[in-house]
Amino acid sequence: MRVRLEGVGRRFGDHVVLDGVDLDVAPGEVVALLGPSGCGKSTLLRAVAGLDGVDGGRVLLDDGAVRDHDPRCAIAFQEPRLLPWRSLTGNVALGLPRGTAKRAGEQRVAELLDVVGLSGFAGHRPRSVSGGMAQRTALARALARRPGVLVLDEPFAALDALTRLTMQDLLLDVLAATPTTVLLVTHDVDEALHLADRVVVLGREEGHDGARVVRTTAVDLAHPRDRGDAHLASLRAELLELLGVPRA
Repeated sequence: MRVRLEGVGRRFGDHVVLDGVDLDVAPGEVVALLGPSGCGKSTLLRAVAGLDGVDGGRVLLDDGAVRDHDPRCAIAFQEPRLLPWRSLTGNVALGLPRGTAKRAGEQRVAELLDVVGLSGFAGHRPRSVSGGMAQRTALARALARRPGVLVLDEPFAALDALTRLTMQDLLLDVLAATPTTVLLVTHDVDEALHLADRVVVLGREEGHDGARVVRTTAVDLAHPRDRGDAHLASLRAELLELLGVPRA
């Protein structure tokens, strides 16, 4: 599903967060959003998912305006937000569209638990699995209704470093099995370069009160990617410098 933002603005009182954001995401593309804290990355994601409105411009999914809590989008947050009294199966099932037939729903949930490597833990409750496993469950729940757009708001930020790397590779495997358009917010430049087809940097420009797109970088490397690739290292240095981290 194609995502388009045309001159999108958002303010909270007198505080302008987004000021004329233009962005076009092709169907099936993975786009990572980078930028300093407070620049509006999560606000932009919420607008795409229909969780928040905009004060200017428009947000379109396949040329149709975004609706409140748009069912064409699914979102996963930094915390898994699982219901502790439900099994992993029960939590994933919460993502199914209303009216899904029982048998079809059971098959979809079982398929997704298999994709994220949790078939053997289907009956477990969240308190009895690791943080990484809980986040895998949240990812499966987000994909349960086959969304046209998957919105990920720092989904791995709360995980330890090794689990985070594992989850990045798992996400790529999941997207290969269940392709969809992805918008990912992260503060991790390496994560953005490992996962995304394009990296979009939000920031403030002279003459604008809020954030807008200040840089778009294509990552022209096929998956799987070598994290030590020299081209990625060069892009990393450029992006960090743009974000205010000077080269050594």
